[in-house]
Amino acid sequence: MTLSKNLEKKIGKKIKRCQLLIEKDAGITFSDDPTKLIAICNAGLSTGLQQEALLKEALQHGTIQQVLFPPGKSYCFLQCSSITEADAIYTALNGLCTLGQDGAVLLLAFCNALPAYHDDPWNAGRPDGLILERDFIDEAMEQALLEAVQISEDTDQPDTEPNKTLKHRKVKHFGYEFVYGSNNVDRTKPLERKIPSVCGELWQKLQQLHPHLRWHVPDQLTVNQYEPGQGIPPHVDTHSAFDDPILSLSLGSDVVMEFKQPSSGKAVCVDLPSRSLLIMSGESRYDWTHGITPRKMDTIPAPNGGLTVRKRQLRVSLTFRKLLPNDRCGCTFPRLCDTAQQSVSNQASLLASHAAQVEAQNVHRVYNEIAKHFSDTRHSPWPRVEAFVRSLSAGDVLLDVGCGNGKYLASSGCSVLLGCDRSEGLLQVCIERGFNVLQCDCLAVPFRDQSVDACISIAVIHHLATDERRQRAISEMIRVLRPGGRALIYVWAKNQEANAKKSSYLRQNKQNNKPPAEDEAETPPDTQPVQLERVSGAGDCTLPVHTNRTQFQHQDLLVPWKLRSNESTEKATFLRYYHVFEEHELEKLCLASGGDSIVLLESYYDQGNWCVVLQKKAN
Repeated sequence: MTLSKNLEKKIGKKIKRCQLLIEKDAGITFSDDPTKLIAICNAGLSTGLQQEALLKEALQHGTIQQVLFPPGKSYCFLQCSSITEADAIYTALNGLCTLGQDGAVLLLAFCNALPAYHDDPWNAGRPDGLILERDFIDEAMEQALLEAVQISEDTDQPDTEPNKTLKHRKVKHFGYEFVYGSNNVDRTKPLERKIPSVCGELWQKLQQLHPHLRWHVPDQLTVNQYEPGQGIPPHVDTHSAFDDPILSLSLGSDVVMEFKQPSSGKAVCVDLPSRSLLIMSGESRYDWTHGITPRKMDTIPAPNGGLTVRKRQLRVSLTFRKLLPNDRCGCTFPRLCDTAQQSVSNQASLLASHAAQVEAQNVHRVYNEIAKHFSDTRHSPWPRVEAFVRSLSAGDVLLDVGCGNGKYLASSGCSVLLGCDRSEGLLQVCIERGFNVLQCDCLAVPFRDQSVDACISIAVIHHLATDERRQRAISEMIRVLRPGGRALIYVWAKNQEANAKKSSYLRQNKQNNKPPAEDEAETPPDTQPVQLERVSGAGDCTLPVHTNRTQFQHQDLLVPWKLRSNESTEKATFLRYYHVFEEHELEKLCLASGGDSIVLLESYYDQGNWCVVLQKKAN
């Protein structure tokens, strides 16, 4: 079928409009001549286009090497094996294929490159600890297992728990019932139906293949039966419920399982052949979710390169687990760990109830002890802060809240610069330098309402131990600002790397400046042992101790300051409390503090700090 000249002209205009939007959004350019790359301009994930359906149509006319579906977008991309095949696909689908939203025809265009965020889940490295044993069992064993765990009503065994049909599949449990919703088991209610004895052969073979694995005989089995089009949502097996590893045996049909690491956004596709055993241990078991997208076809790599589609058939999976004896997990992957999250919640409550004492012991006392040494290391003003101070008009009054050694109080000769700080030691340094300073707490600044033209607070608010106290400190700055006055706030960022560039804090560690050796196995930071210390003034509250000049792994932590005294050759270590900020956290805090009385003029990242410029609205 070919398009009429009139229809071809209308479609061409629509494509041009789409191209302009995609060029701006994705940062790519289009070509009037055929290329290997095709953009589907009006259909993608946000319109409900399915990758398998698109491939089914496209593969009839050429070979596809890559498919890219940008998240949340109404467009997608195909990379073909040759320009000739791309041209054939374009001719066959453009303005003719009705896979668009509500049956609209697809609009295609040739482009010169794929967007920079392209990430192929088939070529991404598998998570550590994920092992796939193909042909783990033979056909005879497969049949024996299917007969032993058959999903049908056990009418001749009334004392057993019946099969259950969930929304997306049928399930059957052995040993203990797996409770969906909590992803846990009730260990006080073991089932009379135990794991079939035929499974004993599996443990012997597994121990022979992987003697290094921490091993145990499972005591819980969940059998899932998947019809084509059924799946299971992404999830992680509850840490506190089950030991490591988790085993999944595939029977009957192949399927694609998707692994995602929420902390990094990484996604990996793993093709699970029938009769294969998937072993999820370590990082893959604890720090990644796994799931099966409900669909009737899977997109898989073709044997001769590129991608193809494969119809799903009836599949039965056997998931074997071993219950933990004490309902507590001791893993080193806290992000998805219910035990670690419960511990963090308890620590946050302790921290909040002792906030003033925590700051007194781990901020104010420490800075008095290290005042001189700290001042000696803080002599160069940050350029953007100094520029803010120098932007003031003659006669304007600026208040530096938490002025430290006063390095910004000498930045302007035509405005009135005042400083305040809690540390007696640092204020003494300011007095010796002839600055106008006073001692106070940033939570109660002794200045009248609307009495200053500008405020700065540089590296102060991250020392306050709760959101409420951080919000109160910002409210105090807004209170003393005159209408039209501006405030500049800097806090330490949890992320110390932006746009692939390390902060000056990280670059001070020479190891961070060396390219990693090709044969050097790098240990992920959050798998390293975490040193915990009891927080002075906070009862039983413990916080992680940060390793200096490394990326932050926690938001609430203790940062060491090492000081060598005159009498000793050994350095004394002082631990300072910090709350390092996630992206946008400071902005939200400011808006919560000022409400309708402020305008957020600017928000930016500066050398490992999140920064905002606020302006108080005129009355």
